[in-house]
Amino acid sequence: MSELTLLHKLARSLMTGQLRAAADPHRPHWHLAPPVGLLNDPVGFVEADDGYHLFYQWNPLACAHGAKFWGHWSSTDLVHWQHEPVALLPSEAYERNGCYSGSAVLHQGRVHLIYTGNVKYDDGSRTAYQCLARQIDDGTFEKLGPVIDLPDGYTGHVRDPKVWRQGDHWYLVLGAQDAQLKGQVLCYRGDDLQHWQLLGELTGSGHNGLGEFGYMWECPDLFELDGSDVLICCPQGLSPQGDRYQNLFQSGYFVGQMDYASGRLTHGEFTELDLGFEFYAPQTTLTRDGRRLIVGWMGLPDDNEASQPTRDYGWQHQMTCPRELRLVAGRLYQQPARELTALRGPGTRWQGPAEAAPLLDGRSAELFLQPQGHWQLTLGESAWLAYVNHTLTLCRRNWRTGEWESRHWHGELMDLRLLLDASSIELFINGGEVVMSSRYFPGEAVPLGWTGSAELRLEYWPLSPCMLEWATPMS
Repeated sequence: MSELTLLHKLARSLMTGQLRAAADPHRPHWHLAPPVGLLNDPVGFVEADDGYHLFYQWNPLACAHGAKFWGHWSSTDLVHWQHEPVALLPSEAYERNGCYSGSAVLHQGRVHLIYTGNVKYDDGSRTAYQCLARQIDDGTFEKLGPVIDLPDGYTGHVRDPKVWRQGDHWYLVLGAQDAQLKGQVLCYRGDDLQHWQLLGELTGSGHNGLGEFGYMWECPDLFELDGSDVLICCPQGLSPQGDRYQNLFQSGYFVGQMDYASGRLTHGEFTELDLGFEFYAPQTTLTRDGRRLIVGWMGLPDDNEASQPTRDYGWQHQMTCPRELRLVAGRLYQQPARELTALRGPGTRWQGPAEAAPLLDGRSAELFLQPQGHWQLTLGESAWLAYVNHTLTLCRRNWRTGEWESRHWHGELMDLRLLLDASSIELFINGGEVVMSSRYFPGEAVPLGWTGSAELRLEYWPLSPCMLEWATPMS
């Protein structure tokens, strides 16, 4: 389909759908969400000369997974964001079934995008091309075409390039499925962004003592943090193990050491990034002040998506808040980006027994809690949180079945930070040692009600709305 035809369809969808989407009571107050249609992976997260850029996989034509576009937001402060012109449309033969996930780098003063062009054939087979685009003077992007073809020995499931600079070379990691239908991560090296050499398999199923470990690894992201190398990835096909791997697909990390000569990562065990219901396809970036930030998709592919109530308003899914990463004793800690404190309104402090705690408004709020003992917190009628017998339980109503479902963390709870929005919960346990992220769909009122014998020390802030704005056209 031509780019002009796709732009006409996009414009029609925006003009007819934005007011309906904005009227949804479940529309987030300060999290990033699509103006219309379906959002999934965060892509192209980068800090450039003019501030932060965050792109996202987007089907603006329907609440369904189809031929994906790349939407585009920008921000100078990680708090106030504006829509930029759509960055990529699936208009070329090498991307006809979607501009899939990828990354962005700053090169020669311009943002460059590296993404997967997805092609599906009538017989059910598929292939993939890793493609390059660069920003031009008017802020839009010109496509430079494929730079990596499908490598031998792998199925058409090769995607999600993440690129970075190390010394005199560029490096790229790719999620892949080998001919034996096992998930792998491939590593490439290049002298520039257009010519790449395959070094081999960075790691994957069958490497580093993992044994069989999923049939596909998506969204790899490799970076150095606090003296170690960290690989984030999303293995598909892991079976549940007790409270582990409870979601349909997993997102987690390995900590180890990278050998840049061979393109191999030696690492330890896999650790989940998030123990909630919805967290997938995260991407990180390195800021100019030296922080490693991460944003995730607060959703999962193929998991009750057709039953989400926001579809009635013509939009679906949102991002997590941006978070800062640090590595402590081999474990990733996550905390809300410090810039988000700008959203806080006048705070409230309170101390006393849980059952006497004040009734607070949970529609858009931040809550910091230091409890001693057992307690339960209800979030309207659609979710509750409890800590009993050294187990923290997050429970919500499944929006397809209406039944209660839960996720658990076991340990000594020292403190808990909750970030709440119209239809999302993000929990940061013990300074971010553990995180639980989930969507839920309450009524318009979300009273926070407490019970239990615990002694609570809490701080509460309402969080101000942070509306997205449209970018001013360049003259």
